[in-house]
Amino acid sequence: MHVLVVVDMQKDFIDGSLGTEEAKGIVSRVTKRIASFDGWVLYTRDTHEENYLETQEGANLPVPHCVRGTDGWSLCPEVAALCRETPVDKPTFGSVKLGEQLRAANEKEPIESITLIGLCTDICVISNALLLKAFLPETSISVDASCCAGVTPESHRRALEAMRVCQIKIENG
Repeated sequence: MHVLVVVDMQKDFIDGSLGTEEAKGIVSRVTKRIASFDGWVLYTRDTHEENYLETQEGANLPVPHCVRGTDGWSLCPEVAALCRETPVDKPTFGSVKLGEQLRAANEKEPIESITLIGLCTDICVISNALLLKAFLPETSISVDASCCAGVTPESHRRALEAMRVCQIKIENG
């Protein structure tokens, strides 16, 4: 079985409170990758509550974003149109629930590969890639760099290099 994990392709990270031109630029590549993928596609959603500014993350990044139920929390329309699974809501960068879900699936049917795409390379993509590597150390894990964007182009490149050092394959399309 092959798995594609679409990380946080949400409005707030694309054209909302934390949006970037780079994030806008990957949407069509992400939708093409999802549409052509032959396997199980999972989605994550960064999910905060109304008290976000009172949390540790909110203290360090005081920009409300991806608050449950708001427009910015939603997957971007192009990705939402392809979503066939309920997204895994995650209250922080990496999702233990996602790791547990994939480890349980692997026990039933071996997962040959996991590919991650989405936002942000340098925060949530790297966190989930490393978490999944810990949950499934013998599974091939890769990141498609052409379907990811970071907070900045430089931090995107640094995150890709850090993942490469941790034996996560970096693809480019």
